[in-house]
Amino acid sequence: MPRQLRREYEGAIYHVMSRGDRKEAIYEDEEDRRIFRKTLGEACGKAGWQVHAYCLMENHFHLVVETPQPTLVAGMKWMLGTYTARYNGRHRQRGHVFAGRYKSLLVDGSDDFYLRTVCDYVHLNPVRANLLGEGEGLETFLWSSYPEYLKEPGERLPWLRVDRLLGEHGVERDDRGGRRAFAAIMEKRLQPEDDLLENIRKGWRFGGEDFLERLGEMEEQATRSESYLAAEYSEVMEVKGRRIIVEELQKLGLQEEDLGKLRRMDPRKGEIARRLRTETTLTMTWIAGALFAGSAGTLGNTLYRLKRGKC
Repeated sequence: MPRQLRREYEGAIYHVMSRGDRKEAIYEDEEDRRIFRKTLGEACGKAGWQVHAYCLMENHFHLVVETPQPTLVAGMKWMLGTYTARYNGRHRQRGHVFAGRYKSLLVDGSDDFYLRTVCDYVHLNPVRANLLGEGEGLETFLWSSYPEYLKEPGERLPWLRVDRLLGEHGVERDDRGGRRAFAAIMEKRLQPEDDLLENIRKGWRFGGEDFLERLGEMEEQATRSESYLAAEYSEVMEVKGRRIIVEELQKLGLQEEDLGKLRRMDPRKGEIARRLRTETTLTMTWIAGALFAGSAGTLGNTLYRLKRGKC
């Protein structure tokens, strides 16, 4: 049976889930969870994601993410690959951490019911998995976004977006009273009905009766305009990359034409490349070409030397 195509469009919302290879743990300890969460935050910065909810279980994770630009595939490729490299490096292992393709459920954002239901499903995972002790509240499970919702705005993870879910639960203000109201709602929250759980777990879309029709209309519109989303995103990311290059050159008092005059392993190119690697999903090959920095391997050596202070 052919794989379900990844549908990407501006403003899409997804419930994403990925399991460990052979259903094994993807975190050995709390430091691994911190590394994963840090990597997720970096992916948000690179791909422009807005995270509404997440939950890090033992051998899988759940994520509810909104993509203002069609960046799910590029962002997930970077995030899963980067975490795998960090996990393997920390534990001196090789091979896969995640099993096959991640699962992505398209969520209908036109009605507050669907996003609210999926986010609650994610936040209630520790309850369904019997991870809470007797008398422990949902906020005691520290590796989901739910405890973040109960914090002051300045204490939260900067890439977590809370306003939409709070609003869809009828909480109008992100203040102490609003957070208490949200906590009270969640304490009383019943698990979704079995048919909804099954749809979230095994379906590829979760929305109203006309959701599939609206998805088809978006795809037809993209085809008519010969506007393919993956190509659009690549172009947007390249524009962002060139803007960063210009900004960094201005700080150095250089022009774009000066890049070709500098040696390939000039540390200034390495500094620009380091920012591009941090803030975009552009490949090493693209960055090396844009900076006249030789091959991707040469640029990798430059970054390594820069990290070791040898440039």
